[in-house]
Amino acid sequence: MVIEIPPADGGSLNGNIVTLWQMPLEDAGPSGADRGKGGKYLFLPPGYSKKIPVGYIPLHSDTFTGYALLRSNLISHGDADVAKSAAYGKRIKVYPLSKAGAPPPTKFTDAAEIVFDSTIQYDLRFFQSLDRIIQTEPWIDRDRVMIDILRSIGIEKGKPFKPDARMQGLLGSAIAEAHGLIEQRYDKGFIPYFPATHWASPAVPSLVEAMQSGFSSPDSYPVDARGLAYSFAYIGIKRLGAGQFYLLAIKDKAGQNFEGSHLYRLRVPPNAPVTQYWSLTAYDRQTHALIKNVSRASRSSQTAQKNADGSVDIYIGPKAPAGQEGNWIPTDPARGFEFLFRFYGPEKALFDRTWKLADIERID
Repeated sequence: MVIEIPPADGGSLNGNIVTLWQMPLEDAGPSGADRGKGGKYLFLPPGYSKKIPVGYIPLHSDTFTGYALLRSNLISHGDADVAKSAAYGKRIKVYPLSKAGAPPPTKFTDAAEIVFDSTIQYDLRFFQSLDRIIQTEPWIDRDRVMIDILRSIGIEKGKPFKPDARMQGLLGSAIAEAHGLIEQRYDKGFIPYFPATHWASPAVPSLVEAMQSGFSSPDSYPVDARGLAYSFAYIGIKRLGAGQFYLLAIKDKAGQNFEGSHLYRLRVPPNAPVTQYWSLTAYDRQTHALIKNVSRASRSSQTAQKNADGSVDIYIGPKAPAGQEGNWIPTDPARGFEFLFRFYGPEKALFDRTWKLADIERID
């Protein structure tokens, strides 16, 4: 399959292409392999041995399935810039290599009003989903140790998965225990990125190193770190920090969990180290997905009103403070939440910590 990325001429994107197991194959766009010149990324299946055509960026996958996250960048949230960004995104083409001579039109579906739940199902459905993958994908050498283990619970390539009532009960207990263990590790937090704050990089260093090298080290296989990361993440980045960088906050300034019934404030200092923009997004604490039934999930430097000194105050809570509707992110009063702060086009001051993001504080 070919994913054809347009050159950054009047638009740009941040793109990440991964295997079924979220293993990063390549990044696309100005911070990716094409470096903003555009390119034809060729997703090759396991065991592909034919000659690779000239003019393609080959991506050798060890799974038959993969996916891509391609984000068309916005200059602002004005109607004209949104339309321009959407039009640029629609220049992306996806087609089989066999039809490269006359590619069929790429279909785009507007999912703006569609509720789609892609959260992890911590029940029997998890094992049913795993079985579907085992039936359709090849075993990767490093994972062959799981063949007999999965056979012991009824998941075996070429055979139907039909757990009886007793096994369903055991699997239900096991996935609940696994969920609890992951939540314990998540709640302990990650290594603070800025000293004396609760902002942390959600990328565990050992996992980042392993993924960027294709898990090639013979002495390291950070399975637990990967399990934790993909309980809340869904993509792999080949060049972390080049086109985008994320910071996670699950505690406020006082070290308490964020509660949707309270009002909080984040003051973003002036001169944020980005060439594009920054954004703050609130997520449901339990599912790590977007908060349901609210009017918006985030605010960004493109739309938020600045203070006189160039700083920006973002408010998060069930109701907007008077006059701050444009700088407000709504929450569900009945549920907890958490944050990701995104830097698009991160600059040196972020990495050497000469620019610092303070903690989010409760103000009601």
